[in-house]
Amino acid sequence: MAIAGTLALFRSPKTHGSGALVSYSPPAFGSLRGFSSWRPSFPRQSPETRRLTAAHSLPRLVDAFDPKVPIEKAITPPSSWYTEPSFLALELDHVFSSGWLAAGFTEQVKNPHDFFTGRLGNVEFVICRDANGDLHAFHNVCRHHASLLASGSGQKSCFVCPYHGWTYGLDGALLKATRISGIKNFHQDEFGLIPLKAATWGPFVLISLDKDSLHQQNKPDETVENEWLGNASEILSTGEIDSSLKHVCRREYTIQCNWKVFCDNYLDGGYHVPYAHGGLASGLNLNSYSIHIFDKVSVQRCESASVDTDDFDRLGSEALYAFIYPNFMINRYGPWMDTNLVLPLGSTKCQVIFDYFLDAHLVDDKEFIEESLKESERVQMEDIILCEGVQRGLESPAYCSGRYAPSVEMAMHHFHLLLHQSLNKP
Repeated sequence: MAIAGTLALFRSPKTHGSGALVSYSPPAFGSLRGFSSWRPSFPRQSPETRRLTAAHSLPRLVDAFDPKVPIEKAITPPSSWYTEPSFLALELDHVFSSGWLAAGFTEQVKNPHDFFTGRLGNVEFVICRDANGDLHAFHNVCRHHASLLASGSGQKSCFVCPYHGWTYGLDGALLKATRISGIKNFHQDEFGLIPLKAATWGPFVLISLDKDSLHQQNKPDETVENEWLGNASEILSTGEIDSSLKHVCRREYTIQCNWKVFCDNYLDGGYHVPYAHGGLASGLNLNSYSIHIFDKVSVQRCESASVDTDDFDRLGSEALYAFIYPNFMINRYGPWMDTNLVLPLGSTKCQVIFDYFLDAHLVDDKEFIEESLKESERVQMEDIILCEGVQRGLESPAYCSGRYAPSVEMAMHHFHLLLHQSLNKP
């Protein structure tokens, strides 16, 4: 369930078509009424010139957002952060390639030989447990001619490449290379799968795409918890995130918006709920809404409205919405927990994976589950309409800049501060 809102952005510079930069000088802040007289000019540039210009402009785009300005005075990030393909490439390299990322849930690799696959940007990965129950993660790419090795999820005793039959153990070792008689200077032990770091925390499987992870060992859970959650680890690990909940189902959505639009929508402190989610708003006491900011996490809480205990009630007494930077959300309410994992599919498209978990004593209550998922689906459809509308607005030449609502959009501002910090890492 996303508690979320609209975002507003300062466009500098604007891109058009295949990435050509639109050259303009925006009006000074405070004089936006004069913006209607501005018209973009599109310089004629070769594809190579456009590519180089875009690459050289990225530092300027990053610094167009000033993290030192307090939220009461701050202007939101430029809309180019949400529309420029080269900016997404920068994010994949700086935001997603360091630190821990949620990849799945522990029930997917509960037993020896279990595995599942995933993708983030251009990284294809497979996570599995070997015969001894040890957790592994690898680049899901055959070392022979780059075929994807595994797909989906399930159980395997080994990974056999569907292209030429090269076979790998669940520990990544190359077991068999077919038809290589006559090959020179080939050492089988040097052609195992390329490893990634993997770990578990509570009911979640985490992965790290750090470029230096090739020869690193997996870390203890306590270290992973601190690295992933920072100073929010205690509040989330003391009863809020329950590993005993049972996975009920997964739903996936492809949304025509930048991945950050979905995150911003989640982080507006319930701002949009009374306007866009009438059904949800009727079940919440929005006057009780609170927001707590930690170093890598923001937590939103809201009490439920008074309800007749005889009525259908999936929200319980309080809803908690935890955002874990950069792209994972945990929603806890009543007997339910659902998670939202947002993955960029392009500069203007993302995939959101919802996993639903439920108290064990209710997993056989089909009517309750069906009604709960129906309500959740309605909220998701309302949010998709919002997010896709925001994306179209971000791409409009009429949109210049926006502001934060300081009393409710602190978590969104915090997200942007963390993005700016990541994007400035060497």
